[in-house]
Amino acid sequence: MCGIIGIVGHVDVGAALYDGLSMLQHRGQDAAGIATVDGRQLRLVKGTGLVRDLFGEAEMARLTGRMGIGHCRYPTAGSEGSDEAQPFYVNSPFGIALAHNGNLVNTDALRGEVFEEDRRHVNTQSDSEVLLNVLAHELAASGRLKPEPDDVFRALSGVHSRCMGGYAVVALVLGLGVVAFRDPHGIRPLVIGRREGAHGDEYAVASESVALDVLGFRRVRDVAPGEGVILALDGRLLSRACAEPRRPAPCIFEYVYLARPDSMIEDVSVYKARLRMGERLARKILRLRPEHDIDAVIPIPDTSRTAAIPLANILGVPYREGFVKNRYIGRTFIMPGQSERVKSVRRKLNAIELEFRNKVVLLVDDSIVRGTTSKQIIQMAREAGARKVYFASAAPPVRHPNIYGIDMPAASELVAHGRSEREVEELLGADWLVYQDLADLEAAVAEGNEALASFDTSCFSGEYVTGVESDYMTRIAELRSDGAKELRRKAS
Repeated sequence: MCGIIGIVGHVDVGAALYDGLSMLQHRGQDAAGIATVDGRQLRLVKGTGLVRDLFGEAEMARLTGRMGIGHCRYPTAGSEGSDEAQPFYVNSPFGIALAHNGNLVNTDALRGEVFEEDRRHVNTQSDSEVLLNVLAHELAASGRLKPEPDDVFRALSGVHSRCMGGYAVVALVLGLGVVAFRDPHGIRPLVIGRREGAHGDEYAVASESVALDVLGFRRVRDVAPGEGVILALDGRLLSRACAEPRRPAPCIFEYVYLARPDSMIEDVSVYKARLRMGERLARKILRLRPEHDIDAVIPIPDTSRTAAIPLANILGVPYREGFVKNRYIGRTFIMPGQSERVKSVRRKLNAIELEFRNKVVLLVDDSIVRGTTSKQIIQMAREAGARKVYFASAAPPVRHPNIYGIDMPAASELVAHGRSEREVEELLGADWLVYQDLADLEAAVAEGNEALASFDTSCFSGEYVTGVESDYMTRIAELRSDGAKELRRKAS
């Protein structure tokens, strides 16, 4: 769930890229990078760490130029470390830098093609570098010394025909501008913004509209699935459909957890979608337990707050803040290993005993993935004096790994995989566990945009819109298990 941004303006854009990436920091905390173009000179600064720590005064002074792209990363493929930081760069043709959010599911086959047929070398394990080299090869077919928009759109058609998976991409093409595109199913998000400047319009693209808001860009629309967009140096916004129409399937987990609540994705307010999730979950609770004994609804901060408020209102019970969050601890979903996640939960949250003592509490979270955090929080509620602890998930059971850019673990490490809801309830130690129904989750999001007829719900349903090779899930499990990640960290 990396964050990407690209801007073409009338003045230096380095500072704007920094501010935009800061608003996307929740999407990745492993590494970050910014590339700008000043005339014919590409300037690149990247490394591991947070945006605020990587870009000091000296680094920002280097990032001159009126077009650029930025990236903040958490690892889904490849290994951790500065070698995997983006943007990546190739000098031929034209000079291209690329940043990518998502995951290709045919990386191994593409890596072989790039080497054996395209005669290009890939230096890292990152699928983003593979994608860059595929794009570069397709662009080289034009044979031109200077890129033209038609050449880019033809190249993107070639990229879509070769690459499978979920991907949103921003690329700098020297002599032309910023190129942006999404996979033909539109799984990963990408939004276009426009800002009126003293010398004409300026354009930007970003993973979430919140990054555009802070820079004064007005959200225009989302990049369409399979569409190519060029933010040209001459101030034009050019676009063209570059892939055959396919079933749109934006990732529904963006609305559940990944995106900020103040973002708009596919013309749907993430905040309002989460409010509707809480409303629908409350109605399910009333169907199952019309005579419930809940004394208080308590969210697990932060992403579940929005759903918990309407849930409490519909149930007719008080909403209470029962946990105080240490905001200097990273998101436990992104923590690299199981032991680190276990340690981080109690460093991250502290219970307010007065809100638990002798009460029946309903804890609300956005989702349950590994169950590690949920189990500890339920235990914390009991230690704080709760008489009973119920647990509600605003999302359905996560039973399958996500293969389109979210680093969900191997299926065997998902608490709901191969277990019934009651078995998960027992394993977590809850007195009662209730999940959102998938149909209700889809309806809660789609209510904001009637044109949304389908979603990528693979982590809940196990249905992968792109299809996958028979052994792909085995290979991804070997890469993503906590044991495999620990071995890679020790080797690095």
